[in-house]
Amino acid sequence: MSDRATDPTSERAGDEKPRLKEYEGEGITVTFEPRRCLHAAECVHGLPEVFDLSRRPWVLPDAAEPARVAEVVRRCPSGALQYHHRPEDAVAEPPDSPTTVRRNPAGQLVVRGDLVVTGAYGDRHETRAMLCGCGASGNQPYCDHSGPCAEPEDDDVPEKR
Repeated sequence: MSDRATDPTSERAGDEKPRLKEYEGEGITVTFEPRRCLHAAECVHGLPEVFDLSRRPWVLPDAAEPARVAEVVRRCPSGALQYHHRPEDAVAEPPDSPTTVRRNPAGQLVVRGDLVVTGAYGDRHETRAMLCGCGASGNQPYCDHSGPCAEPEDDDVPEKR
């Protein structure tokens, strides 16, 4: 298991290449890309025994059944958390089918499916991503809350379609 950084959610926009942290368990490995985390807290609310920001390492994949860990990781809307099972199983996160794209009330594009996202570091195969809808992100094409989506959420804002 590895956890090289002190703060699991910090990474500066000027870093050369996106950093990917790996938390290896017996039946599942969870990866985390801090720069893509938008703090939706699906992980810490879904499985606090696995995901706990007050501890180091903050991810303990073996603290729950692999299927449950995978279920909670799939709730991560930004795609900052991903998973794969043991290499010999060759089972990775299956993409949603059909692929869906929706704009949330903050203007971000929530995309799920069999994706190829092209950014500063080339093409990346993804199953989930939160893409910038305003053009202000320093982590294009992913949202980083640096534009209008950083404003406090307003429950009265109608969802744009």
